[in-house]
Amino acid sequence: MTDVADAVAEALNITASAVSKVRELVVEEHNADLMLRVFVTGGGCAGFQYGFTFDESTDDDDTLIEKEGIRFVIDSLSVQYLGGSTVDYSEGLEGSRFVIQNPTASTTCGCGSSFAI
Repeated sequence: MTDVADAVAEALNITASAVSKVRELVVEEHNADLMLRVFVTGGGCAGFQYGFTFDESTDDDDTLIEKEGIRFVIDSLSVQYLGGSTVDYSEGLEGSRFVIQNPTASTTCGCGSSFAI
């Protein structure tokens, strides 16, 4: 990992709810290799948007974060946008989903899936 990746790995907060949900999904899929990939892409109504997918492998420049035996991975381009953020799993009126609270975002959309810096 690079110094930036190390800093993000230490600064990225992953809630117990997110860890629990990923653990539940890994068990449900009967695949201990699964990890949640958290990423940022261009688009969305505010400029950037968050994405989540399950992956079984990492690239050389990925940042791997392990919490309570559950693994989360962030690609090298997304890592710069996620420092200081919190990854959570939320269940509410708008449905169940992984969400990110990002203190560096200057604006977000109403649903919280896109942001601007």
